[in-house]
Amino acid sequence: MRPEAVAPQPEQHADEEPLVSIRNLETYYSIRGNFADRLVGREAGVVRAVDGVSLDIRRGEVLGLVGESGSGKTTLGRTLLGLVQATGGSVEFEGREITGLPERKFRELRRRIQVVFQDPHASLNPAMTIAQAVGHPLQIHGVEHDRTQLRARVADVLERVGLAPAEAYLDKYPSDLSGGQKQRAVIARALILNPVLLVADEPVSMLDMSVRAKILELMVALKQDFELTYLYITHDLATARFFCDRIAIMYLGRIVEIGPAEAIYADPKHPYTQALLRAIPEPDPTRAVPRDLPRGEVPDAASPPLGCPFHPRCPRAFEPCGWESRDLRDLLEFRWARLAGEPRVEEEQAVVGDLDVLDKPAPEVRLPAARGRKPEEVVALLERIRAEDPQEPFWKGVARLEASGSHVALDFHLPQEPRLEPVGDVSVSCHLYDSAASG
Repeated sequence: MRPEAVAPQPEQHADEEPLVSIRNLETYYSIRGNFADRLVGREAGVVRAVDGVSLDIRRGEVLGLVGESGSGKTTLGRTLLGLVQATGGSVEFEGREITGLPERKFRELRRRIQVVFQDPHASLNPAMTIAQAVGHPLQIHGVEHDRTQLRARVADVLERVGLAPAEAYLDKYPSDLSGGQKQRAVIARALILNPVLLVADEPVSMLDMSVRAKILELMVALKQDFELTYLYITHDLATARFFCDRIAIMYLGRIVEIGPAEAIYADPKHPYTQALLRAIPEPDPTRAVPRDLPRGEVPDAASPPLGCPFHPRCPRAFEPCGWESRDLRDLLEFRWARLAGEPRVEEEQAVVGDLDVLDKPAPEVRLPAARGRKPEEVVALLERIRAEDPQEPFWKGVARLEASGSHVALDFHLPQEPRLEPVGDVSVSCHLYDSAASG
């Protein structure tokens, strides 16, 4: 069963202040390194979980935040909630700056901002009854102390999320409920303080397929009843299509495309968005759908690629996208893995020197030949590889390839970071749509 499409998004006016305004937000996690580093308090680096994100959440809309695991979408949501400290940038909620607020001040805001986490089984205290768990926020915030009134308010919100009759659930424990019922109780707990913003972090991903549509339909109805605004975090573009007014696509801590859901699905601009849409399962087994999924894996956020973070996996990458030394290592190692067992693999490896010199990201490469071999042999090998697959995007980034002394000099075009620019109804961070880069 598929959820019905949401109601039309609320009318927005150009001068209307957004409910949430995020500007250049950065959230980095420190890497502590080895024992010696920790002993002297030295960091081994940082993971750029959120890396310069700017977006607005309009009052009354559903904004979907979509990306693979490791894209930074959950960290962005947790930063908005104050559960993770921002490293830099700004988050304004209802016109008020909330980054850097002490916990005491942020607790007051949590009556206005609530969250539904991914795992309903871990979200409820197994030692508390449903009445106690759902009513607990009222006690924490000092809203209701009278036990009879508190129980009545809990019963009312349980009815509104579909746990009816409420009397049948009030004194049950989480272990007595199914996964879908638990998530309804979690949603009830989030709504009991009557918030204006609900951060829903993968709220249906751990539920059975038969239950997911019902929970999404419930959330659509509650949006109207409680005049809610949603930040809907998900990896699933299929559910986002029917639930979200706008969609922001995240990759490696950055927004790569954002716009109305209809525009994203009808004409995706960024190659990563196109790949995500091709990955959506086709329910009809008789239809053959081309996948053309991006090669490789999501890069390490502790050392992201130069230029465009998607360029190592992008089939349309070209000169300014950020080719670098690590891409050469990936090219050679992927080739040798593909040709494993063939005699020429050992022959090629015997020509090239230590590949570890390629691990430091740089747009210039000085690769030594193996002992007893000449750099001209390495150049000849690379030219042969290029001739075998001239359409490989890597070669578009090469500006110079020649023997130079005892090394091979390979220089790439200088990397440029793409900017999030308007393209039709959406905004895209891609050099393909930047006339300064593509021209």
